[in-house]
Amino acid sequence: MKNFLVHNSETIAQMCEQIGISKIEDLFKQIPQSARMKPLELSDGISELELQKEIKKLAKENKSEFVSFMGGGIYNKFVPACIAQVAGRFEFNTAYTPYQPEISQGTLQVMYEFQTMISRLTGMDITNATVYDGGTACAESILMACRISKKYKACVLNGINPEYKKVIETYAHPQNIEVYFVDEIPQNTDDFACVLVQTPNYYGEIIEPKKSADCLLIVCCDVSTLSILKPPSEYDADIVCGDIQTLGIPMNFGGPSAGFISCKQQYMRQLPGRLCGRTVDKDGNQAFCLTIQTREQHIKREKATSNICSNQALVGLCAALYLSVMGEKGFYQAGYLSAVNAHKLADKLTKIGIKVQNKNFFNEFVIEVRDSSEFLSKLESAQILGGIKLNDKKILVAVTEMITKEDIDNYINAVCA
Repeated sequence: MKNFLVHNSETIAQMCEQIGISKIEDLFKQIPQSARMKPLELSDGISELELQKEIKKLAKENKSEFVSFMGGGIYNKFVPACIAQVAGRFEFNTAYTPYQPEISQGTLQVMYEFQTMISRLTGMDITNATVYDGGTACAESILMACRISKKYKACVLNGINPEYKKVIETYAHPQNIEVYFVDEIPQNTDDFACVLVQTPNYYGEIIEPKKSADCLLIVCCDVSTLSILKPPSEYDADIVCGDIQTLGIPMNFGGPSAGFISCKQQYMRQLPGRLCGRTVDKDGNQAFCLTIQTREQHIKREKATSNICSNQALVGLCAALYLSVMGEKGFYQAGYLSAVNAHKLADKLTKIGIKVQNKNFFNEFVIEVRDSSEFLSKLESAQILGGIKLNDKKILVAVTEMITKEDIDNYINAVCA
């Protein structure tokens, strides 16, 4: 390891002499002082014990005891403690997600199990081994539909997550794909490669996607809602996409998360990202391997379905662990509690004169108040994050299984105070 040791003063002096300078700082003469970083002015070093005390003192300044009713794509869901323990094992938690995972049967099996679980939930034939996030999944699904249909127009129903919308626009622009964001799906969709519908949408409303004979149907969904709501396959969806943050992934200030794309079997060769399959080796033992390679690392670039499509294998691992630990009953119970609690809060808000705009929702809804900022500030003083401010009068409120009856009562009491 001697080649990686820090240079000592003697070595530095020899290197400077070799290139004709007296000290390292001479290398940066051309950079004006105004553009240089100021000295950090760090204090003297302290012992580990003193550091622990200082960190605890700083940590007390954090406001971490708030009850959260915020959603909009990232939700406060129950995460079993065993998930972090297993996902953090050295076999999985490498410095970099295995880029050529053929050497790791464990990683490949996790990918395969994840694909199987998501396919069961969505009712679709095949699922990829994650993409970057929900927004990426939507954008990649539109690109996929355009490749299949050879059409370059996409129709997206308004109500989609605003962040997803931005990602779609960013992806579509260099591909010369025209994206139309509409309030209602037009009757004539002959010119469109696809129609994309998010259900429940960003505002919590459950939408009934309708399949058109002349273009593909893409359904974007929160997988956790499929614990109760019917799978997208029952809408005859061609492609299903979404985010998996609600499957055992902490909020982490908004990331990292992961997305997924599922589809009918006839479209699997246009599915972006990695795909893992199960087979047998020469001895007849079960084996896992990457299959139907569609990435530019493995096939000709012009035939690749995506040239940058990050695989979130570790996040996918957490989702697979979550579904395994919760099981069908636990998964259903978490979804059921989220929905029941949300409707309880909505009913109580209605009784005290606050308008709930949603007619049909799962665990998220929009309320209309006199002043959004004042409303949220009143809740914040009671250590409640009351929702996401949409405008001066509207707030998006989300409820999960983490919310108790006491939390709901405190919310109402704070509003009435």
